[in-house]
Amino acid sequence: MSPALTEPSKFKSWYRKNDIAITPWLFLLPAVLFFATYVIVPIGQSFWISFHMWDGLGEKTFVGMDNYERLLGLGDQKMDRKFETSFWNNIKWLLLYLLAIPMGLFIALFLNQTVTGIRLYKSLFFFPFVISQVVVGLVFSWFYLPNDGLFDVMMSWFGIDIRGGVLGNPKTATYGIIAAGLWPQTAYCMILYLTGLNSVDPEQVEAGRLDGAKGFRMLWYVILPQLRPATFIAFVVTIIGALRSFDFIAVMTNGGPFGSTRVLSFFMFEESLSEFGFRMGYGAAIAVVLFFIMLGFIAYFLYQMWRDEKEGR
Repeated sequence: MSPALTEPSKFKSWYRKNDIAITPWLFLLPAVLFFATYVIVPIGQSFWISFHMWDGLGEKTFVGMDNYERLLGLGDQKMDRKFETSFWNNIKWLLLYLLAIPMGLFIALFLNQTVTGIRLYKSLFFFPFVISQVVVGLVFSWFYLPNDGLFDVMMSWFGIDIRGGVLGNPKTATYGIIAAGLWPQTAYCMILYLTGLNSVDPEQVEAGRLDGAKGFRMLWYVILPQLRPATFIAFVVTIIGALRSFDFIAVMTNGGPFGSTRVLSFFMFEESLSEFGFRMGYGAAIAVVLFFIMLGFIAYFLYQMWRDEKEGR
């Protein structure tokens, strides 16, 4: 028999010896290739473009760190005022958006009860999650309409007059958009916690009751430790949602009034793709800064989760 005919048999015997290690990678290979092509490669391209001046069509001009110096105010340049406004608005989004986590938890605790009509309540609370964020933004835009909007009518009952309406006032517009974003985000966190509550060990709950734990003590010492995976996912998703908030701002204010509601993702869009933009290099620099901010938060939570699991072993 020729050596060529023995090659398939050699491969089969080698695969049988290593099939436990190789088979998972064969199943993962399509997803890995897809992730590398549509996530890793574009991230690398964004880093490369951020070192250039480019309009998206012509030749790229290498400018080194100039985009970052102009953006962050490094060297002799002052920080871009638009970037400064966008950055602090993102901080507001981040801090206030985290309210969705405790609100989602308490709604999930309520919906986890056995009461009459609980399926209807679950459907009502789940509804904001399944509709488009653009639709949510439009609904809240009508809700905030000056004089005729329901919010202004309700405020008039208490003698409160917001000049220009919520979205027309630079001092209140950002908070009004965040309130709109909290509605679907709370629904998402609620779903995560409802799923987590289904896996809570009833034996631990019963043991806590025997030890006299009830109410807040039961929640803090028995329920919440078992909801750590759900809490971790809720934190990561909420932080990413706060930092990449774009839809609500584009629909409700388009960055106004006077640029007061601009955030980093919207600022990146303005510089890269808007009517007076097409500065792809500068927009890519904004994207890189936003990427590192997200990466810092996610890395911190991953480290905290890894440390907690290590201590629990």
